[in-house]
Amino acid sequence: MELGRVTGTVVATTVYEGLEGARLLIVQPLDRKLKPRGRPVVAADGVAMAAPDDLVAVVASREASLALPPPPGPVDHAIVGIVDAVEEWTR
Repeated sequence: MELGRVTGTVVATTVYEGLEGARLLIVQPLDRKLKPRGRPVVAADGVAMAAPDDLVAVVASREASLALPPPPGPVDHAIVGIVDAVEEWTR
């Protein structure tokens, strides 16, 4: 699981059967200091309420398809939570 920031939405004219109604959002992965890391990804909105500029928790691979209602569809990334706050631990 990693943190990301929603930066936009994707509009698809053709959708894989079983993914109808699933929102697709553009998410920018973030590092531990909440700075952009790598390239943006397209993630299915597993919480059905993520919005632009939200800080979200994202899973990838098999876990991404399991985060959506059955049957699991062919997705590489899925949003599994909206993050309210991030606190740094110190030892």
